[in-house]
Amino acid sequence: MSNLKKYYVGIDLGGTFIKGGIADAEGNILVNDKVPTESEKGAKGVALNIANLAKDLLKSCSLSNSDVVGIGIGVPGMIDSKKGEVVYSNNLGWEHFFVSEEVEKLTGLPVKIANDANVAAIGETKFGCGKEYENTVLITLGTGVGGGIVIDGKLFEGNCSAGAELGHSVIVAGGELCTCGRKGCLEAYASATALIRDTKRAMQADKKSKMWEVGALENVTGKTAFDYADNDLSAKSVVDNYIEKLGVGITNIANEFRPQAIILGGGVCAQGDSLVKPLQAILDKEIFAGKKGPQVKLLIANLGNSAGLLGAVALWL
Repeated sequence: MSNLKKYYVGIDLGGTFIKGGIADAEGNILVNDKVPTESEKGAKGVALNIANLAKDLLKSCSLSNSDVVGIGIGVPGMIDSKKGEVVYSNNLGWEHFFVSEEVEKLTGLPVKIANDANVAAIGETKFGCGKEYENTVLITLGTGVGGGIVIDGKLFEGNCSAGAELGHSVIVAGGELCTCGRKGCLEAYASATALIRDTKRAMQADKKSKMWEVGALENVTGKTAFDYADNDLSAKSVVDNYIEKLGVGITNIANEFRPQAIILGGGVCAQGDSLVKPLQAILDKEIFAGKKGPQVKLLIANLGNSAGLLGAVALWL
């Protein structure tokens, strides 16, 4: 299969699995696979697993190192991408590990790394819902609120690659306690964790709420309030408050960066138009200069499980 066309190895490193694949510059995935992370083996053990996965992927496509431009890796945690260093990763239990250097030694291929949220941002911009744009911001609505910023088609990472902690901007002074230690952060209101917390509070305050049809409080998910919002006032109140707070955060980000598009990712985005339409209405109304300035489009991320793999590939493009 060796020819003039060049390929890229993309690695999505998670706490449980290492997902990887080989793609071309257009984002076409030739092959993909995953292996257990086995973080209990330590940083060098995980690096060996990454290297072995990369080698197996190449072998399955009958490719050699000469066919590959390099390996990209998305890593959870605080990353210094210029040094190829994982400064700190709670998920992996790593501190000051130069994973790029280690994987390069094991594979003979050059390696680039970046924070996993940043990787998802560049992936969605290069190959996903944002591919028509050069300036985007990705906001991930999961256990926390993460993000990534793409300016003129390139990742913006900030000092020591530690930038884009978009979830930790305060939207309510003195508000809910955030996991970062501050009060009133966007993450404390717009994460799936916050949505579940507020749903449980509403149910406890309204014993007649239809949301109790889910059974016990431990059965509440990020979908619960949305599922009942059309016929339950308590559920509607939770959803309205969630959208209002997220709308504040999104408008702040739009005013600060004025991207062409803001991409929403994470499980909460499964709500589709019932989430995006009211958020777009808030953004259009509240954005600085209104219709006089450039407008910002809200989009739903569409790469799914391929975002990490293709984002890691995009580190080379």
